[in-house]
Parts: sequence; C-alpha cells; structure tokens
Amino acid sequence: MADEISTLMSNNKDKTISLRLRNTKTIQGILKDFDIHMNLSLDDAEDVSQEKHEKLGKLLLRGDNILTVSFPDEES
Repeated sequence: MADEISTLMSNNKDKTISLRLRNTKTIQGILKDFDIHMNLSLDDAEDVSQEKHEKLGKLLLRGDNILTVSFPDEES
C-alpha cells in the first residue's frame, strides 16, 4: 500500500493538486516534494476555500493536517 501511494505521489510531482485540510480549508498548489509522513511541499499554493482565492506562495504542510488529496484527471 505504501509503495502505491509513493508511486502515485511521485507520478504527480510538478502537477497541481488539491488538498482538504482538517481546518476545513482547501488548498491548491503544485506538488514539489513529499515524505513518508505525507508532509508536502507546494509551490504557488492558494487557499480556494472562499470565493476569493488567497495566494499563499510556497507552503510546507504537515501530513497530520491533510484529510484528502485530489490529483488532476489524466488526459487520454
């Protein structure tokens, strides 16, 4: 299972992902790196929870705070 998650995350590096956090915020950004604890490094991150998106820039998120990760749809 851990290998599958690691492969999935690796395949989506440098792509835009969406994250739902424990505090009900939704963050979007370009996945730059991750570790075994699901700590994520994002570039060009923004809070898309509200109608007005707030730019956050570079962001390091602790894995404990992440509820869900959404990846972009694969183009066929």
